[in-house]
Amino acid sequence: MMFGFALTRRPGWRSLRVWALLLGMAATALMIASCASDAPTSTSLPSPERRGLRVDAPQYALHGPFWVGHDRMNAGEGDSLLEMDVWYPALNLNSTVEEVTYDFSLQDMFLGFGDWPADFRPVVLGHALKDAEPDGSEAPYPLVVFSHGFGLNPVWYNTILEHFASHGFVVLAPQHSDPNWEEAWKAAIDRPRDIGRTLDFAEEIAAPSGEMAGLIDLDRVAVVGHSFGGYTALAIGGAHFDLEAFERHYAELVEAEDPSAWILMPFAGKASDLAARADMESVPEGLWPSFRDHRVDVIVPISSDAFLFDEEGLAGITIPLMTMGGTADTGAPYEWGTKPSFDHSSSTSKVLAGFEGAEHMFIGTPCENMPWIEESTLAEMFCFDPVWEKDRALDLVHHLSTSFLLHVLEGDEDAREALLSAGGAFDGIKFETTLE
Repeated sequence: MMFGFALTRRPGWRSLRVWALLLGMAATALMIASCASDAPTSTSLPSPERRGLRVDAPQYALHGPFWVGHDRMNAGEGDSLLEMDVWYPALNLNSTVEEVTYDFSLQDMFLGFGDWPADFRPVVLGHALKDAEPDGSEAPYPLVVFSHGFGLNPVWYNTILEHFASHGFVVLAPQHSDPNWEEAWKAAIDRPRDIGRTLDFAEEIAAPSGEMAGLIDLDRVAVVGHSFGGYTALAIGGAHFDLEAFERHYAELVEAEDPSAWILMPFAGKASDLAARADMESVPEGLWPSFRDHRVDVIVPISSDAFLFDEEGLAGITIPLMTMGGTADTGAPYEWGTKPSFDHSSSTSKVLAGFEGAEHMFIGTPCENMPWIEESTLAEMFCFDPVWEKDRALDLVHHLSTSFLLHVLEGDEDAREALLSAGGAFDGIKFETTLE
Protein backbone atom coordinates (compact mmCIF):
# COMPACT_ATOMS: atom_id res chain seq x y z
CA MET A 1 0.00 0.00 0.00
CA MET A 2 1.48 3.35 -1.05
CA PHE A 3 -0.06 6.81 -0.80
CA GLY A 4 -3.43 5.45 0.24
CA PHE A 5 -4.04 3.15 -2.71
CA ALA A 6 -2.76 -0.10 -4.09
CA LEU A 7 -2.28 -1.26 -7.67
CA THR A 8 -1.87 -4.90 -8.54
CA ARG A 9 1.10 -5.34 -10.79
CA ARG A 10 0.31 -6.70 -14.21
CA PRO A 11 2.59 -7.81 -17.07
CA GLY A 12 4.19 -4.84 -18.80
CA TRP A 13 3.72 -2.40 -15.92
CA ARG A 14 6.78 -1.47 -13.86
CA SER A 15 6.89 -1.52 -10.09
CA LEU A 16 5.16 1.38 -8.33
CA ARG A 17 8.18 1.74 -6.04
CA VAL A 18 9.92 4.15 -8.44
CA TRP A 19 7.18 6.74 -8.42
CA ALA A 20 6.69 6.29 -4.69
CA LEU A 21 10.28 7.44 -4.28
CA LEU A 22 9.75 10.29 -6.69
CA LEU A 23 6.66 11.65 -5.03
CA GLY A 24 7.95 11.14 -1.48
CA MET A 25 4.58 11.71 0.15
CA ALA A 26 4.90 9.19 3.00
CA ALA A 27 7.65 8.62 5.48
CA THR A 28 7.17 4.87 5.33
CA ALA A 29 7.64 4.88 1.58
CA LEU A 30 10.79 6.92 1.95
CA MET A 31 12.16 4.46 4.49
CA ILE A 32 11.46 1.53 2.21
CA ALA A 33 13.11 3.42 -0.62
CA SER A 34 16.00 4.86 1.35
CA CYS A 35 18.46 3.24 -1.00
CA ALA A 36 17.21 5.60 -3.70
CA SER A 37 17.30 8.82 -1.69
CA ASP A 38 18.91 10.62 -4.61
CA ALA A 39 15.79 10.14 -6.76
CA PRO A 40 14.31 13.38 -8.16
CA THR A 41 11.42 15.02 -6.35
CA SER A 42 7.91 15.30 -7.74
CA THR A 43 8.58 18.89 -8.81
CA SER A 44 11.35 17.70 -11.13
CA LEU A 45 9.30 15.04 -12.91
CA PRO A 46 9.19 15.57 -16.69
CA SER A 47 5.87 16.89 -17.94
CA PRO A 48 4.31 16.80 -21.42
CA GLU A 49 4.31 19.79 -23.72
CA ARG A 50 1.11 21.80 -23.33
CA ARG A 51 0.00 22.17 -26.92
CA GLY A 52 -3.12 21.64 -28.99
CA LEU A 53 -3.61 20.38 -32.50
CA ARG A 54 -3.27 23.98 -33.76
CA VAL A 55 -1.28 26.92 -32.42
CA ASP A 56 -4.52 28.82 -31.69
CA ALA A 57 -5.97 26.02 -29.56
CA PRO A 58 -7.94 27.36 -26.57
CA GLN A 59 -6.92 26.57 -22.98
CA TYR A 60 -8.57 23.20 -22.42
CA ALA A 61 -7.66 21.97 -25.90
CA LEU A 62 -4.01 21.95 -24.82
CA HIS A 63 -2.48 18.65 -23.77
CA GLY A 64 -3.18 18.21 -20.08
CA PRO A 65 -0.58 17.89 -17.30
CA PHE A 66 -0.48 14.08 -17.45
CA TRP A 67 1.27 11.72 -19.84
CA VAL A 68 -1.14 9.27 -21.46
CA GLY A 69 -0.96 5.50 -21.13
CA HIS A 70 -2.93 2.93 -23.12
CA ASP A 71 -3.85 -0.67 -22.50
CA ARG A 72 -6.40 -3.14 -23.81
CA MET A 73 -8.39 -5.26 -21.38
CA ASN A 74 -11.10 -7.90 -21.51
CA ALA A 75 -14.21 -8.16 -19.39
CA GLY A 76 -15.80 -11.60 -19.33
CA GLU A 77 -14.90 -14.41 -21.72
CA GLY A 78 -16.29 -16.50 -24.53
CA ASP A 79 -19.62 -15.27 -25.88
CA SER A 80 -19.80 -12.66 -23.10
CA LEU A 81 -16.35 -11.19 -23.87
CA LEU A 82 -16.31 -7.39 -23.91
CA GLU A 83 -13.02 -5.97 -25.13
CA MET A 84 -12.17 -2.43 -24.16
CA ASP A 85 -9.47 0.13 -24.71
CA VAL A 86 -8.20 1.93 -21.64
CA TRP A 87 -6.48 5.32 -21.47
CA TYR A 88 -5.13 6.71 -18.20
CA PRO A 89 -2.67 9.20 -16.65
CA ALA A 90 0.75 7.57 -16.92
CA LEU A 91 4.35 7.92 -15.79
CA ASN A 92 6.99 8.82 -18.34
CA LEU A 93 10.25 9.30 -16.44
CA ASN A 94 12.34 9.51 -19.61
CA SER A 95 10.06 11.88 -21.56
CA THR A 96 9.50 9.21 -24.21
CA VAL A 97 7.52 10.53 -27.17
CA GLU A 98 3.85 9.58 -26.90
CA GLU A 99 3.49 7.30 -29.90
CA VAL A 100 1.33 4.24 -30.25
CA THR A 101 -0.13 2.18 -33.09
CA TYR A 102 -3.66 0.94 -32.42
CA ASP A 103 -4.72 -2.13 -34.36
CA PHE A 104 -8.21 -3.41 -35.12
CA SER A 105 -9.95 -5.60 -37.67
CA LEU A 106 -12.20 -4.24 -40.39
CA GLN A 107 -13.77 -7.68 -40.64
CA ASP A 108 -15.10 -7.26 -37.10
CA MET A 109 -16.94 -4.09 -38.03
CA PHE A 110 -20.46 -4.28 -39.41
CA LEU A 111 -19.82 -2.14 -42.49
CA GLY A 112 -17.24 -4.53 -43.87
CA PHE A 113 -15.76 -1.70 -45.95
CA GLY A 114 -15.41 -3.77 -49.06
CA ASP A 115 -13.46 -6.90 -49.88
CA TRP A 116 -10.34 -6.43 -47.80
CA PRO A 117 -7.84 -9.30 -47.66
CA ALA A 118 -8.37 -11.52 -44.64
CA ASP A 119 -4.86 -10.73 -43.36
CA PHE A 120 -5.20 -6.97 -43.80
CA ARG A 121 -4.78 -5.22 -40.45
CA PRO A 122 -5.42 -1.47 -40.58
CA VAL A 123 -4.12 0.79 -37.82
CA VAL A 124 -4.74 4.14 -36.18
CA LEU A 125 -1.69 6.19 -35.22
CA GLY A 126 -2.04 7.73 -31.79
CA HIS A 127 -0.27 9.64 -29.05
CA ALA A 128 0.04 7.48 -25.96
CA LEU A 129 2.47 5.19 -24.18
CA LYS A 130 1.61 1.53 -24.58
CA ASP A 131 1.30 -0.33 -21.25
CA ALA A 132 2.91 2.57 -19.36
CA GLU A 133 2.84 2.51 -15.59
CA PRO A 134 -0.02 4.56 -14.15
CA ASP A 135 0.67 7.89 -12.50
CA GLY A 136 -0.96 7.68 -9.09
CA SER A 137 0.11 11.13 -7.92
CA GLU A 138 -3.41 12.60 -8.02
CA ALA A 139 -5.49 9.41 -7.94
CA PRO A 140 -8.26 8.49 -7.80
CA TYR A 141 -9.30 9.96 -11.14
CA PRO A 142 -12.81 10.46 -12.52
CA LEU A 143 -13.99 7.83 -14.98
CA VAL A 144 -15.10 8.47 -18.55
CA VAL A 145 -16.87 5.61 -20.33
CA PHE A 146 -16.90 6.14 -24.10
CA SER A 147 -19.41 4.61 -26.52
CA HIS A 148 -18.32 4.63 -30.18
CA GLY A 149 -20.45 5.11 -33.29
CA PHE A 150 -22.47 2.24 -34.73
CA GLY A 151 -20.26 -0.43 -36.28
CA LEU A 152 -17.04 1.48 -35.55
CA ASN A 153 -14.52 1.12 -32.72
CA PRO A 154 -12.95 3.21 -29.93
CA VAL A 155 -9.59 3.91 -31.56
CA TRP A 156 -11.21 5.89 -34.39
CA TYR A 157 -11.81 8.47 -31.65
CA ASN A 158 -8.32 8.32 -30.17
CA THR A 159 -7.73 12.08 -30.19
CA ILE A 160 -10.51 12.96 -27.74
CA LEU A 161 -9.91 9.88 -25.57
CA GLU A 162 -6.19 10.52 -25.28
CA HIS A 163 -7.02 14.13 -24.50
CA PHE A 164 -9.32 13.20 -21.61
CA ALA A 165 -6.60 11.01 -20.10
CA SER A 166 -4.08 13.85 -20.36
CA HIS A 167 -6.38 15.95 -18.17
CA GLY A 168 -6.65 13.37 -15.43
CA PHE A 169 -9.44 11.00 -16.44
CA VAL A 170 -9.38 7.23 -16.73
CA VAL A 171 -11.16 6.25 -19.95
CA LEU A 172 -12.81 2.87 -20.57
CA ALA A 173 -14.08 2.40 -24.12
CA PRO A 174 -15.86 -0.91 -24.81
CA GLN A 175 -15.95 -2.44 -28.28
CA HIS A 176 -19.67 -2.87 -28.95
CA SER A 177 -20.62 -5.86 -31.11
CA ASP A 178 -23.10 -4.17 -33.40
CA PRO A 179 -25.21 -6.14 -35.91
CA ASN A 180 -25.92 -5.10 -39.48
CA TRP A 181 -27.82 -1.82 -39.71
CA GLU A 182 -30.98 -3.67 -40.71
CA GLU A 183 -30.96 -5.14 -37.19
CA ALA A 184 -29.78 -2.03 -35.40
CA TRP A 185 -32.79 -2.24 -33.06
CA LYS A 186 -30.91 -4.99 -31.19
CA ALA A 187 -28.13 -2.54 -30.35
CA ALA A 188 -30.67 -0.20 -28.77
CA ILE A 189 -30.98 -2.76 -25.98
CA ASP A 190 -27.50 -4.27 -26.01
CA ARG A 191 -25.48 -1.07 -25.83
CA PRO A 192 -26.82 0.27 -22.49
CA ARG A 193 -26.12 -3.20 -21.11
CA ASP A 194 -22.54 -2.91 -22.39
CA ILE A 195 -22.17 0.33 -20.46
CA GLY A 196 -23.49 -1.35 -17.34
CA ARG A 197 -21.00 -4.18 -17.80
CA THR A 198 -18.23 -1.65 -18.32
CA LEU A 199 -19.11 0.03 -15.03
CA ASP A 200 -19.15 -3.38 -13.34
CA PHE A 201 -15.69 -4.01 -14.81
CA ALA A 202 -14.49 -0.62 -13.56
CA GLU A 203 -15.61 -1.60 -10.07
CA GLU A 204 -13.73 -4.89 -10.41
CA ILE A 205 -10.41 -3.40 -11.54
CA ALA A 206 -10.68 -0.50 -9.08
CA ALA A 207 -11.16 -2.86 -6.11
CA PRO A 208 -8.22 -3.29 -3.70
CA SER A 209 -7.12 -6.46 -5.50
CA GLY A 210 -7.87 -5.13 -8.98
CA GLU A 211 -5.53 -4.24 -11.82
CA MET A 212 -6.17 -0.50 -11.42
CA ALA A 213 -6.74 -0.42 -7.67
CA GLY A 214 -6.97 3.09 -6.32
CA LEU A 215 -6.83 4.81 -9.71
CA ILE A 216 -10.56 5.19 -10.47
CA ASP A 217 -13.07 7.31 -8.57
CA LEU A 218 -16.38 5.54 -9.12
CA ASP A 219 -18.25 8.38 -7.47
CA ARG A 220 -17.39 10.62 -10.44
CA VAL A 221 -18.48 8.99 -13.70
CA ALA A 222 -19.26 10.38 -17.16
CA VAL A 223 -20.55 8.61 -20.26
CA VAL A 224 -19.49 10.20 -23.56
CA GLY A 225 -20.71 8.84 -26.88
CA HIS A 226 -20.83 9.64 -30.58
CA SER A 227 -23.68 8.90 -32.98
CA PHE A 228 -25.32 5.69 -31.74
CA GLY A 229 -22.92 6.07 -28.85
CA GLY A 230 -24.69 9.38 -28.25
CA TYR A 231 -27.97 7.45 -28.16
CA THR A 232 -26.29 5.11 -25.67
CA ALA A 233 -25.29 8.05 -23.44
CA LEU A 234 -28.84 9.45 -23.53
CA ALA A 235 -30.32 6.04 -22.69
CA ILE A 236 -27.97 5.36 -19.79
CA GLY A 237 -28.58 8.94 -18.61
CA GLY A 238 -32.30 8.44 -18.12
CA ALA A 239 -34.13 9.03 -21.44
CA HIS A 240 -37.27 6.93 -22.03
CA PHE A 241 -38.39 5.29 -25.26
CA ASP A 242 -41.49 6.90 -26.76
CA LEU A 243 -42.20 4.51 -29.60
CA GLU A 244 -45.61 5.92 -30.40
CA ALA A 245 -44.03 9.30 -31.16
CA PHE A 246 -41.26 7.52 -33.05
CA GLU A 247 -43.71 5.67 -35.31
CA ARG A 248 -45.54 8.92 -36.12
CA HIS A 249 -42.25 10.58 -37.01
CA TYR A 250 -41.21 7.68 -39.23
CA ALA A 251 -44.57 7.63 -41.03
CA GLU A 252 -44.27 11.36 -41.74
CA LEU A 253 -40.80 10.90 -43.23
CA VAL A 254 -41.93 8.02 -45.43
CA GLU A 255 -44.97 9.92 -46.66
CA ALA A 256 -42.79 12.91 -47.51
CA GLU A 257 -40.26 10.62 -49.24
CA ASP A 258 -37.60 12.10 -46.98
CA PRO A 259 -34.23 10.40 -47.70
CA SER A 260 -33.42 10.50 -43.97
CA ALA A 261 -36.09 7.86 -43.34
CA TRP A 262 -33.46 5.13 -43.81
CA ILE A 263 -31.99 6.07 -40.43
CA LEU A 264 -35.22 5.15 -38.65
CA MET A 265 -36.23 2.19 -40.79
CA PRO A 266 -34.52 -0.59 -38.74
CA PHE A 267 -36.52 0.43 -35.65
CA ALA A 268 -39.94 0.79 -37.26
CA GLY A 269 -42.48 -1.78 -36.12
CA LYS A 270 -40.00 -3.36 -33.69
CA ALA A 271 -41.73 -2.57 -30.38
CA SER A 272 -42.40 -6.24 -29.56
CA ASP A 273 -38.87 -7.27 -30.50
CA LEU A 274 -37.34 -4.47 -28.44
CA ALA A 275 -39.45 -5.38 -25.42
CA ALA A 276 -38.55 -9.07 -25.70
CA ARG A 277 -34.83 -8.29 -26.00
CA ALA A 278 -35.13 -6.08 -22.92
CA ASP A 279 -36.68 -9.05 -21.06
CA MET A 280 -40.07 -7.37 -20.74
CA GLU A 281 -43.19 -9.51 -20.67
CA SER A 282 -45.14 -7.10 -22.84
CA VAL A 283 -44.76 -3.84 -24.72
CA PRO A 284 -45.09 -0.93 -22.27
CA GLU A 285 -47.80 1.63 -22.90
CA GLY A 286 -46.62 5.20 -23.28
CA LEU A 287 -43.11 5.94 -22.06
CA TRP A 288 -40.93 2.91 -21.44
CA PRO A 289 -38.85 2.40 -18.30
CA SER A 290 -35.45 3.99 -18.80
CA PHE A 291 -32.09 2.25 -18.87
CA ARG A 292 -30.76 4.78 -16.36
CA ASP A 293 -27.68 3.65 -14.45
CA HIS A 294 -27.39 5.70 -11.28
CA ARG A 295 -23.64 5.25 -11.18
CA VAL A 296 -23.44 7.76 -14.05
CA ASP A 297 -23.20 11.43 -13.01
CA VAL A 298 -22.97 13.26 -16.34
CA ILE A 299 -23.40 12.52 -20.05
CA VAL A 300 -21.93 14.04 -23.21
CA PRO A 301 -23.83 12.83 -26.32
CA ILE A 302 -22.18 13.98 -29.56
CA SER A 303 -24.00 13.86 -32.93
CA SER A 304 -26.50 11.72 -31.09
CA ASP A 305 -29.35 9.57 -32.32
CA ALA A 306 -32.34 10.57 -30.15
CA PHE A 307 -35.24 9.57 -32.39
CA LEU A 308 -36.45 6.79 -30.04
CA PHE A 309 -37.05 9.23 -27.18
CA ASP A 310 -38.94 12.32 -28.42
CA GLU A 311 -39.67 15.27 -26.11
CA GLU A 312 -41.28 13.50 -23.15
CA GLY A 313 -38.71 10.74 -23.20
CA LEU A 314 -35.78 13.17 -23.15
CA ALA A 315 -37.32 14.91 -20.14
CA GLY A 316 -36.26 11.88 -18.11
CA ILE A 317 -32.66 13.12 -18.18
CA THR A 318 -31.98 15.07 -15.00
CA ILE A 319 -28.19 14.76 -14.68
CA PRO A 320 -25.75 17.34 -16.18
CA LEU A 321 -25.55 17.11 -19.97
CA MET A 322 -23.44 18.58 -22.75
CA THR A 323 -24.65 17.89 -26.27
CA MET A 324 -22.64 18.68 -29.40
CA GLY A 325 -23.28 18.11 -33.08
CA GLY A 326 -22.90 19.38 -36.62
CA THR A 327 -25.78 21.43 -37.97
CA ALA A 328 -25.41 19.79 -41.41
CA ASP A 329 -25.22 16.24 -40.05
CA THR A 330 -26.82 13.73 -42.44
CA GLY A 331 -26.10 10.69 -40.24
CA ALA A 332 -27.85 11.98 -37.11
CA PRO A 333 -29.65 15.20 -38.05
CA TYR A 334 -29.03 18.08 -35.64
CA GLU A 335 -32.75 18.76 -35.21
CA TRP A 336 -33.42 15.11 -34.34
CA GLY A 337 -30.78 14.59 -31.69
CA THR A 338 -28.38 17.31 -30.64
CA LYS A 339 -30.82 20.23 -30.34
CA PRO A 340 -33.79 18.40 -28.75
CA SER A 341 -31.47 16.71 -26.23
CA PHE A 342 -30.63 20.19 -24.94
CA ASP A 343 -34.12 21.65 -25.31
CA HIS A 344 -36.11 18.84 -23.68
CA SER A 345 -33.86 17.26 -21.05
CA SER A 346 -34.76 18.24 -17.49
CA SER A 347 -31.18 18.83 -16.43
CA THR A 348 -30.56 22.15 -14.72
CA SER A 349 -26.90 22.04 -15.85
CA LYS A 350 -26.68 21.63 -19.60
CA VAL A 351 -24.72 22.93 -22.57
CA LEU A 352 -25.36 22.93 -26.32
CA ALA A 353 -22.58 23.39 -28.89
CA GLY A 354 -23.67 23.31 -32.53
CA PHE A 355 -20.84 23.22 -35.09
CA GLU A 356 -22.26 25.17 -38.01
CA GLY A 357 -22.06 23.23 -41.28
CA ALA A 358 -20.27 20.23 -39.73
CA GLU A 359 -21.09 16.70 -40.89
CA HIS A 360 -21.38 13.53 -38.83
CA MET A 361 -17.74 12.54 -38.21
CA PHE A 362 -16.28 15.91 -37.24
CA ILE A 363 -14.99 14.42 -33.96
CA GLY A 364 -13.33 11.34 -35.50
CA THR A 365 -9.57 10.97 -35.78
CA PRO A 366 -7.96 12.95 -38.64
CA CYS A 367 -7.14 11.14 -41.87
CA GLU A 368 -3.38 11.39 -41.30
CA ASN A 369 -3.83 9.04 -38.35
CA MET A 370 -5.23 6.40 -40.70
CA PRO A 371 -2.80 6.32 -43.65
CA TRP A 372 -4.45 3.25 -45.14
CA ILE A 373 -7.75 5.11 -45.54
CA GLU A 374 -6.52 8.35 -47.11
CA GLU A 375 -6.57 7.03 -50.68
CA SER A 376 -9.92 5.28 -50.35
CA THR A 377 -13.47 6.54 -50.67
CA LEU A 378 -13.86 6.00 -46.92
CA ALA A 379 -11.80 9.09 -46.08
CA GLU A 380 -14.58 11.50 -47.03
CA MET A 381 -17.02 9.60 -44.84
CA PHE A 382 -14.98 8.90 -41.70
CA CYS A 383 -12.04 11.25 -41.17
CA PHE A 384 -12.78 14.40 -43.13
CA ASP A 385 -15.28 17.22 -42.75
CA PRO A 386 -16.46 19.19 -45.80
CA VAL A 387 -16.64 22.51 -43.92
CA TRP A 388 -14.47 22.40 -40.82
CA GLU A 389 -10.70 22.17 -40.78
CA LYS A 390 -10.44 18.98 -38.77
CA ASP A 391 -7.83 20.07 -36.24
CA ARG A 392 -9.81 23.23 -35.47
CA ALA A 393 -13.01 21.27 -34.90
CA LEU A 394 -11.22 18.80 -32.63
CA ASP A 395 -9.52 21.55 -30.62
CA LEU A 396 -12.92 23.09 -29.92
CA VAL A 397 -14.51 19.73 -29.09
CA HIS A 398 -11.64 19.03 -26.70
CA HIS A 399 -11.86 22.47 -25.09
CA LEU A 400 -15.61 22.41 -24.56
CA SER A 401 -15.98 18.81 -23.40
CA THR A 402 -12.93 18.85 -21.13
CA SER A 403 -13.83 22.10 -19.41
CA PHE A 404 -17.40 20.81 -18.91
CA LEU A 405 -16.25 17.53 -17.37
CA LEU A 406 -13.67 19.22 -15.15
CA HIS A 407 -16.31 21.63 -13.92
CA VAL A 408 -19.01 19.03 -13.26
CA LEU A 409 -16.87 16.17 -11.94
CA GLU A 410 -14.10 18.09 -10.18
CA GLY A 411 -15.72 21.40 -9.32
CA ASP A 412 -13.01 23.23 -11.25
CA GLU A 413 -14.01 26.91 -11.25
CA ASP A 414 -11.41 27.89 -13.86
CA ALA A 415 -12.90 25.31 -16.21
CA ARG A 416 -16.38 26.64 -15.49
CA GLU A 417 -15.32 30.18 -16.34
CA ALA A 418 -13.67 28.99 -19.54
CA LEU A 419 -16.86 27.18 -20.52
CA LEU A 420 -19.10 30.16 -19.79
CA SER A 421 -16.85 32.42 -21.86
CA ALA A 422 -17.24 30.10 -24.88
CA GLY A 423 -20.51 31.79 -25.86
CA GLY A 424 -19.64 34.04 -28.78
CA ALA A 425 -15.92 33.34 -28.42
CA PHE A 426 -15.57 30.87 -31.29
CA ASP A 427 -16.67 31.44 -34.86
CA GLY A 428 -19.01 28.77 -36.17
CA ILE A 429 -20.26 27.57 -32.77
CA LYS A 430 -23.90 27.89 -31.72
CA PHE A 431 -23.58 27.95 -27.93
CA GLU A 432 -26.30 27.77 -25.30
CA THR A 433 -26.11 26.91 -21.62
CA THR A 434 -28.13 26.97 -18.41
CA LEU A 435 -24.93 27.36 -16.39
CA GLU A 436 -24.49 30.65 -14.58
